[in-house]
Amino acid sequence: MVIPFVKYHALENDFVVVDRARVRLAASRWPTLAQQVCHRRSGVGADGLLVVSADRSVDARLDVYNADGSWAEKSGNGLRIAAAFLRDRGDRRRSFRFRTGAGIDRVRVLGSKGKATRASAELGHPDFRAAAIPVRTRRRAIINAPLRLGGIELPVTCVSVGNPHAVLVVADFDFDWQQVGADIERHRAFPQGTNVGFVRVVGRRRLEVREWERGAGPTGSSGTGAAAAVAAAVMLGLSERRCAVVYPAGTLNVHWRSTDDVIEVSGPVTRVCSGEYLFA
Repeated sequence: MVIPFVKYHALENDFVVVDRARVRLAASRWPTLAQQVCHRRSGVGADGLLVVSADRSVDARLDVYNADGSWAEKSGNGLRIAAAFLRDRGDRRRSFRFRTGAGIDRVRVLGSKGKATRASAELGHPDFRAAAIPVRTRRRAIINAPLRLGGIELPVTCVSVGNPHAVLVVADFDFDWQQVGADIERHRAFPQGTNVGFVRVVGRRRLEVREWERGAGPTGSSGTGAAAAVAAAVMLGLSERRCAVVYPAGTLNVHWRSTDDVIEVSGPVTRVCSGEYLFA
C-alpha cells in the first residue's frame, strides 16, 4: 500500500503526517504503520505519526501515534504541526480547532515563510489532580512529592495537560536522565505511563528542559512537556506564568494565562520533506 506523507519537525520533535482521507487503512493497522514509518533505520524516521481526518464539528481531528505504535491523547507540537500541514495543503485560515483524544484545542498560525511556520496551541487547563493524570496514590495531588525509584526517593510534580507528565527539577543534566526517564515512564505509579520532563531553572522567565516522552523516548522538544514544565514551576513558586522553555534546538514560549487558566505554547514548525511510504 502506498501511503502519501509529509514530514515536519518542531525543534527536532519530528512527526510523519498522513491525511486519512487519502489512505484506506483499517483502524487496527494504524499502530503498525506508526511503528514501521517511524523506525529510524527502516522507515522514514520520526517520534510519532499524526493522522489528520475530517470532523464535522471542528476543522479536523488529530490522532497521535507514538513511535512504538501506542496511541497518545494529544501532542502540543503535533497540534502546531497539523495546522502547518493544513496551511501547506492550501487552507488559508489562521485559526484551527482540532479534536484530539483529550478534547478540542485551538491552534493559531502566527506566520509562515517558505518551509517554516510559527504557530501557537492552546492546551487547556493544567490539571494537578492525581486521579485525572492518572497517578496511583492516596494523595489528591503530587506536587514536589517523593517517588521511590530504585531505592531512592525523587521529588516529582505531576500534571496533565491533556496527557500525563511527571516533572523533576534538577540542578543540571549531568546524569543519565534518559534512563531515569525510562524508569519513571514505566513506574507502577502511572497506570497509563507518563511523559517525563527534567527542568533546570535558569530564571523566573527561563527554564531549560530535557524530555523523555512516553512511547518515543528522548525527543528534541515537547509542546505539552514545555507546558507541564511551566505549570509545575509556577506551582512550586519557581517561575512566572509567561516563560521561555529552552531545548538544545531552540525555544518554545509558554503562557499560562491567569485570565482563563488556559496554557498556550508557541514556537516554530519546519516542513522537512514529502513522499510515499510503501506499507506492507
